[in-house]
Amino acid sequence: MTEPEHLILGIESSCDETAAAIVAGRRRILSSVVASQTEIHRKYGGVVPELASREHLCQIVPVVREAVEQAHVTLRDIDAIAVTNGPGLVGALLVGVTYGKVLAQALGKPLIAVNHLAGHVHAVFLEASSAGRSPQLPAVCLIVSGGHTVIYHVTSELANGAERFSYARIGGTRDDAAGEACDKVARMLALGYPGGPIIDRLAPYGNPNAIRFGEPKMSGNVYDFSFSGIKTAVLYHLRRNPQLEPEIEARRQALARGERSADALRTLSSPATLDLIASFQCAVVDNLVGRTLAAVDQRGARTVLVSGGVAANSELRRTFEAEAARRNIEVYFPSRALSTDNAAMIAAAGYPRFLAGECADFSLNAVPNLALA
Repeated sequence: MTEPEHLILGIESSCDETAAAIVAGRRRILSSVVASQTEIHRKYGGVVPELASREHLCQIVPVVREAVEQAHVTLRDIDAIAVTNGPGLVGALLVGVTYGKVLAQALGKPLIAVNHLAGHVHAVFLEASSAGRSPQLPAVCLIVSGGHTVIYHVTSELANGAERFSYARIGGTRDDAAGEACDKVARMLALGYPGGPIIDRLAPYGNPNAIRFGEPKMSGNVYDFSFSGIKTAVLYHLRRNPQLEPEIEARRQALARGERSADALRTLSSPATLDLIASFQCAVVDNLVGRTLAAVDQRGARTVLVSGGVAANSELRRTFEAEAARRNIEVYFPSRALSTDNAAMIAAAGYPRFLAGECADFSLNAVPNLALA
């Protein structure tokens, strides 16, 4: 029997993207709208929570309206509303949660609470399903972004005709997330914000073996990450090489003039700086891949899922794919559009919960440190 294609409206506002999407069933994205706040936060080199909350208030209604219009449906056609209730910035989360509750109550539709991290996991399933593929569970999943770097063991089971997903935390960062470390290093080098994409663009022009960063030695849980030490090593390298300061100032002035392209910044970067960028990226990628594959070996998994904003990094993808081929395991990424925060992944994560009847009531609140289980 063919499963009906219920329409799920997803709402995401956990950080600095106001997003809404409509997903039909498990596969079809009918619309996905994201209002980015990058330009607002760029001058600060990172997300300012109060500014993010205010912008969500301005964007939430038009973004949802546009998602509905692009899907060529009406709000009355929606079968359920899935909203991110954590983890994230509390003020930002409250905007989406409050709007989702009001909309669900006004329409008489079920409200589904979704963990943002579960959304990143389901971004992989959503993309794979639309391509006619099906990642085999159990799997080890790395979620890596500006706010999160964590490894989960993902399993599922059928209960009362609905698939229920479970997530067991294997390890996570003890300090900076990988994307956060990239932003901070980019700020040191005057590469602009967000730092990850520009580092990814410039790294191929440098030698990734030019500078050796020591791998963090983790006591206790060997699957945990630490990126603070790599970031600090870059700072010390710059202090030992004051001759790099003039070009850093030149790039800072170029950014102030609005010259932010990789080509513009590359012309203002010496080979020594490009080597530093490439070596830093190599150290981060090796750390992410090494600990994730160690978890794969420990769990005996044959499938790796990689999601989150940093999953768009070219070197991370190449390294994972090469290692997966060498080990004869499968690795799945979402597209770059679904790697970063979006609402299609929230709708996708909410879908099995909707089928299982796991609805929230209108006491639902934002939980900034919500755990995934």
